[in-house]
Amino acid sequence: MHVLLIEPAFPSNQRQFARALYHAGARVTGIGERPAEYLDPELKGWLHAYEQVGSVVNEVQLLDAVQRCQRRGSVDRLEATVEAHVMAAARVREACGIPGTSVRTAFLCRDKPAMKQALREAGVPCARSIGTDSITEARAFAEQVGYPLIVKPRDAAGASGTHKVHDGTELDHVLTLSGLGHGGSVALEEFVEGHEGFYDTVCHEGQIVHEFITHYYPNVLEAMRERWISPQFIATNRVEAPTYGELRELGVRVIAALGIESSPTHMEWFFGPKGLRFSEIGCRPPGVGAWDLYCAGNEIDLYYEWARAIMGQPPAQRPSRRFAAGMIALRPDRDGAIVGYEGLDEIGHRYGGNFIDRHLPPPGTPTAPIEAGYMANAWMQMRHEDYDALRGILDDVGRLVRVRAR
Repeated sequence: MHVLLIEPAFPSNQRQFARALYHAGARVTGIGERPAEYLDPELKGWLHAYEQVGSVVNEVQLLDAVQRCQRRGSVDRLEATVEAHVMAAARVREACGIPGTSVRTAFLCRDKPAMKQALREAGVPCARSIGTDSITEARAFAEQVGYPLIVKPRDAAGASGTHKVHDGTELDHVLTLSGLGHGGSVALEEFVEGHEGFYDTVCHEGQIVHEFITHYYPNVLEAMRERWISPQFIATNRVEAPTYGELRELGVRVIAALGIESSPTHMEWFFGPKGLRFSEIGCRPPGVGAWDLYCAGNEIDLYYEWARAIMGQPPAQRPSRRFAAGMIALRPDRDGAIVGYEGLDEIGHRYGGNFIDRHLPPPGTPTAPIEAGYMANAWMQMRHEDYDALRGILDDVGRLVRVRAR
């Protein structure tokens, strides 16, 4: 099977998808923006060929590269695993007659209001929402639904560009920032109170072959706004417990309603006073190292399992569910440059056997703003056979480790 993989070298975990395809028996052609000579020897060894383009989201350039590959021989799949690449890949896939995620499905997984409308029609519980390029329509929605509201770009990934507004003054400020009325477009949503997490899958022909459930502590919007918080997310090893039955059933309904076939998915959810609510879904793997946590917690190579699914092969491994696995982000105490760390020896002494991986930028490294995400500065990944014990360990890390900057 000949598989075209968009951007096999960047970001760094993309190489894992190339590796997995190669070991699953695929002939892999990479399509990327960097020159071929910039690829490292190991990655080159996994690739059958490589096509350079100016931009992988430029559909004309991507189409030309795919057609060049087709002129040399058959192409069985065109795969994109980064959110920003999904729509361009879907359009080129359909133009070239290559099986995979359709333009309709890719659109519904990118455009938040259209996504929620399709799911409401399928009976999936969602927050009320609209997509608009009109300030008047945005204000009318706010008047009808009430505050607080969530305002985000229609095609945002995760919490990027997302704001919680509490009144009309805040709403007008955010709408001005978004360029509404001057060519901008936003999604407005009813604020849903509750605990937040995500449900991730690998699907083959519309059937879930692997599934994972992860919890945020605290919810994302709070985590991305407060420097003092060391936010965590933890993948549970209790996926088959009856308490998750409703969530797993919701995931099945969402995947069917959106027409997702052979693809990874990343679905955000809330559970609170109004019950379980769907938030949004991406037709791609999660970011921030979540798959690496799943691999370490379940003693499985999920990248290889993904490759087998998109190549039409049955699963080779089953998750062990032996460990809960989590990640904690460690924020510098101010913007500037890192000067050192406190508490590392104590954490190493207490929990050295629980580490999966860690990233501790050396002194002198410029800090990144907290809005840049969970992996923007220092972080640690850990695991434990008991979910509640792991929560306590990560809480300890957040209390004891300090990242000093000046």
